[in-house]
Amino acid sequence: MEIKSAEFVISNTDVEKCPEGNKPEYAFIGRSNVGKSSLINMLTNKKGLAMTSQTPGKTLLINHFLINDEWYLVDLPGYGFAQRGKENREQLKRIIENYVLDREQLTNLFVLLDCRHEAQKIDLEFMEWLGESGVPFSIIFTKIDKISKGRLKENLKAYTDKLQETWEELPPIFLSSSEKKEGREEILDYIGQINSDL
Repeated sequence: MEIKSAEFVISNTDVEKCPEGNKPEYAFIGRSNVGKSSLINMLTNKKGLAMTSQTPGKTLLINHFLINDEWYLVDLPGYGFAQRGKENREQLKRIIENYVLDREQLTNLFVLLDCRHEAQKIDLEFMEWLGESGVPFSIIFTKIDKISKGRLKENLKAYTDKLQETWEELPPIFLSSSEKKEGREEILDYIGQINSDL
């Protein structure tokens, strides 16, 4: 799929205020600092579309970007950022849960995982919750340029082994590097495929 246009539409904290209509939405989520904004900018080929920052946990809103006038790319707040106060964390959790569970237009949720780390409890629990809630999701391993091919292979095997302890069938898995533009075609083709099936 080729991205001809990508424009910011709206930011908010309330699922009720998300854009009307029935265009499919593909949302991106992950722990703070997983490289979400960089990935979104790489996919859309627009450097400053999603705000990247050195400070983890900058996205506090649901951000909608209209792609090719056909579908929305949705940037969700990161979860599990320890330096937030409890109240703030609860608020973010509520924003995420309301969007993920109540947004009918949500077609697929991409869960981003940093390929350099072993399976984190918070990610596993989040995916478990998605499964129990019947939310369709895929996994994107980010920053694959930051480790050797051998190490990447080992890490992915360890991760999928861990997932297979609770999952009969694994969700689609993609590998990406925002710096090297790796994974871009596969992720966009996957979205294109779902869109044409709709």
